[in-house]
Amino acid sequence: MAGERSGQGLRGRLRRYTSGKALASGLGVAVFDRALADAGWLRERLLEVETGQPMRATDWGKAALAWAEPHVCWAVTQNGNAAVVLEKKVLALETIDWWNRDR
Repeated sequence: MAGERSGQGLRGRLRRYTSGKALASGLGVAVFDRALADAGWLRERLLEVETGQPMRATDWGKAALAWAEPHVCWAVTQNGNAAVVLEKKVLALETIDWWNRDR
C-alpha cells in the first residue's frame, strides 16, 4: 500500500531506499542488518575507512541495498483490504526468503 503512505506510490518508496535515505525504516533496516552480518561486506566498508575513504551513512545504505540485490514485484488491488489479504497469502508462501518485516 505504498501509494497510501506517501502519496508517491511504489516509485517514491523505492526512490527513498535507493537513495540511501531510508536506513531507519522497513526494508532499509532489514537490508542494513543483513549486510552488517556479512563479514565480507563489512570488511569492504572497514577497508574504505582504514584507507581514508569512509562513506556517508546514506552511501552505506546504498551499498547494503546493492549487496542485497532485492527483486521487486507488485500487484494492483481494488482497495486496502484486498491488498492486506493478498499480502498475507503471498507471505504464507515458504518458497522465498521474504524481506517483509512481519515475518
